[in-house]
Amino acid sequence: MDFEKALSFDDVMMVPSNTDLKRDDIDTSNKITDNIELEVPILSSPMDKVTGSEMGIAMAREGALGVIHRNLGVKRQIEMVKKVKRSENWIIREPYTVTPDIKARKAKKIMDEKDISGLPVLEKGNLIGIVTKRDLRFETELGKTVREVMTSDLITAEPDTDIVEAKSILNENKIEKLPLVDEENRLQGLITVRDIEKKKQHPEATLDENGQLMVAAAVGPDEFDRIESLVEAGVDMIVVDTAHGNSKDVIDATEEIKGSFDVDLMAGNIATREGARSLIEAGADSLRVGIGPGSICTTRIVSGIGVPQITAIMNVCEAAKDKNVSVIADGGIRYSGDAAKALACGADAIMLGNMLAGTEEAPGRVVFRGGRKYKEYRGMASISALEKREKNRYGQDFESREEYVPEGVEGLVPYKGTVSEVLHQIVGGIKSSMGHLGAETIEEMRDAEIYEISEGGKHESHPHNVEITEDTPNYHWKGERY
Repeated sequence: MDFEKALSFDDVMMVPSNTDLKRDDIDTSNKITDNIELEVPILSSPMDKVTGSEMGIAMAREGALGVIHRNLGVKRQIEMVKKVKRSENWIIREPYTVTPDIKARKAKKIMDEKDISGLPVLEKGNLIGIVTKRDLRFETELGKTVREVMTSDLITAEPDTDIVEAKSILNENKIEKLPLVDEENRLQGLITVRDIEKKKQHPEATLDENGQLMVAAAVGPDEFDRIESLVEAGVDMIVVDTAHGNSKDVIDATEEIKGSFDVDLMAGNIATREGARSLIEAGADSLRVGIGPGSICTTRIVSGIGVPQITAIMNVCEAAKDKNVSVIADGGIRYSGDAAKALACGADAIMLGNMLAGTEEAPGRVVFRGGRKYKEYRGMASISALEKREKNRYGQDFESREEYVPEGVEGLVPYKGTVSEVLHQIVGGIKSSMGHLGAETIEEMRDAEIYEISEGGKHESHPHNVEITEDTPNYHWKGERY
């Protein structure tokens, strides 16, 4: 039997080049499908302690992309997708509305639940008013009807009003909401000051053609009802989420999804040229690479299966070259330098779990240990995650806890602050790498000269012969942070 050598992030190092490139010239944007371009080439992993709606919103606002996990019911996943899509769009094309005869109490409840500040009031399809939190702020009789408390003297605009004109109307009339109505006074959309301000605050946000934040969602290979509901909800990309993407059910599902739905599709996970070719032929727009490199994954130890991540990325990129299919490196990234190595080896973007699990926006519960703040994190093949859904990405469907064969662990990761703060450090590291390489774009990073390094070189790369007295936001030895 012949053995082939395989390498991971710690085994390689990039060589600096002669350059006069300035940091302001560096562009980290990259396309992952024909329809999705990311200013920050990072996706959050579809894990139940990593990506819910709050993570999806935070990632898209920073120019990245969140993938909503599937370890929950279809209805709840749809709600999360809709929350991301509605959180930021300078024209709300389908705003929540109420009728004039419901109680003010109910209108207030809707605004609180949906985290919105106002509701257009429709009667027989026509706009007759708007009720806002301001209208109800000092209202003591919430048993009144909306008709009694709403504002009926409205300033409106035509459906094709652009953002410049909308700003002018809002400012001139000192109002915060501008309904868009057609000639028959039917509501066609809503512009709010809050959404315009959000657009100014997040100029690099990942937006669709309607100005809404983009979001992806994970599905199983046989969950076509879930996929249909997600597409109807406006999801921008479907991610077929399995532990072994080079399998008949995933290949067949990829082909059927692309033939049945008008939506971008990522499939995986894979680690070989063969797996890449199979999913490319089936119609995947993007390939997710990584078999067992995650910090909470024990697949390689339990099953003896996997490919070290640098080699896996290069294998898949070789098969995907010139196929207009992107490659997403998923797992094993502990430092921003690992992310840069993944991109230089051909990946179009990276997917993160551990590095984002400790952020404010991650769904994990906060835990205090020894005076330090942590958040829960678990692999999707850990016992507790396997128990949560009858159908899981590892194909195990048993009646009792004792029957499961876990391929992941659960634990705690240090609290790391906000997603914005974490991404700032990662992107900063990637830009530093590009500066050293003289690479103005991610595409130019592929020209990097890469060395395989020795154990001595690995040790030399980390701080040594020193007692670290002050922590830094982008480095912590032994993998405790980043």
